[in-house]
Amino acid sequence: MANEFWRDLKPVAEVFRPGAAPEAYIHDAATLDTRWYAPLSPTVGSRPLFISPSQNRWCDILMSTGAGLVNRHYHPQQVFAYTISGKWGYLEHEWVATKGDWIYEAPGEAHTLVAYESDEPMMVTFNVTGPLIWLDENGQQNGTFDVFDYIKLCRDHYDKVGIGADYVDSLFR
Repeated sequence: MANEFWRDLKPVAEVFRPGAAPEAYIHDAATLDTRWYAPLSPTVGSRPLFISPSQNRWCDILMSTGAGLVNRHYHPQQVFAYTISGKWGYLEHEWVATKGDWIYEAPGEAHTLVAYESDEPMMVTFNVTGPLIWLDENGQQNGTFDVFDYIKLCRDHYDKVGIGADYVDSLFR
């Protein structure tokens, strides 16, 4: 600890400004415990990390333990992704994301998210703003999925697996 030169610094006295929400800290966010992943499809689950109903935004970890498919969808807003493990990509692009890869999805992009077979599970953290617009095999809209659908999905799943639906509320910011 001799190199931790900052040990004698005083912490900031006023950590949160009046009205500010507390930080979110989730230990072992990328857990392999499948109870934490609400099913987005039969092969892919989502662990909520941050939810902002007022911004129609959420951050999650998407996980698939084998070959998987979320759905075809369109984003009217930007999305950021960081790959924790495994392999994934979009059928519409030639790249395959692996551990350490970061992706920016521009507003106006449609794609089909797939998880490739890998020695380790696909785990990706996504920062999603706005709804996902589900598309059929011809690229035509056939549904939507917004933050309120996400909240319901997670509450229902957490209630079912014994974590408790109220846990989802602790992620609101």
